[in-house]
Amino acid sequence: MSMAAPVRITAVRHGETAWNVDTRIQGQMDIDLNPQGHWQAQRLGQALAGSGLAHIYTSDLARARSTATAIAAHTGIATQAIALHTGLRERAFGVFEGRTHAEIAALWPQDAQRWHQRVPDWAPSGGESPLQLQQRVAHTVAHIAARHPGEHIALVAHGGVLDMLYRIATGQAVNAARTWTLGNCAINRMLWTPEGLTLVGWADTEHLELGPRDEAST
Repeated sequence: MSMAAPVRITAVRHGETAWNVDTRIQGQMDIDLNPQGHWQAQRLGQALAGSGLAHIYTSDLARARSTATAIAAHTGIATQAIALHTGLRERAFGVFEGRTHAEIAALWPQDAQRWHQRVPDWAPSGGESPLQLQQRVAHTVAHIAARHPGEHIALVAHGGVLDMLYRIATGQAVNAARTWTLGNCAINRMLWTPEGLTLVGWADTEHLELGPRDEAST
């Protein structure tokens, strides 16, 4: 058994975007935060102040970068020290990107059904399958975490990535029905060792309970 010190991971989904509100699939399109998303990111940064965070890794997409920058501002980490990692990007959705859920259902009803059923090896044209996403996320997290034994790191990513982290940590199949939430800027805590991921806490939103508007983000 490995004696490597566990890595504390705070994994977060980016703040809200206008496309989240519109139920429009972003995938790997580069959409930034809306005003609510910027507020959420600031509250997240404040909540992580004093947490001993040592490193921030983020998807290179604007909505994640903006969230990571807010975390850095409150945790004493230099903005230029934020590490961009394409392995933390959202699942590629190919032709679905830029379309709303309703548009997808109207244009590609059979593919929409496969998507909602989470068929493991199915992907929209030009996109990734759940199994491909799982492999990418597992490889990325192991590669990053192995560099920081005994430290506390943040991973700033997207709903699809966070969903897969939960599945990996809890042994859920890629096509298991989702019973957990993926809120914008919720705090999700994990431990990593060379043996794998362990879930510590999920969907902490206490820092978001007071603010200009309280309705749930999608």
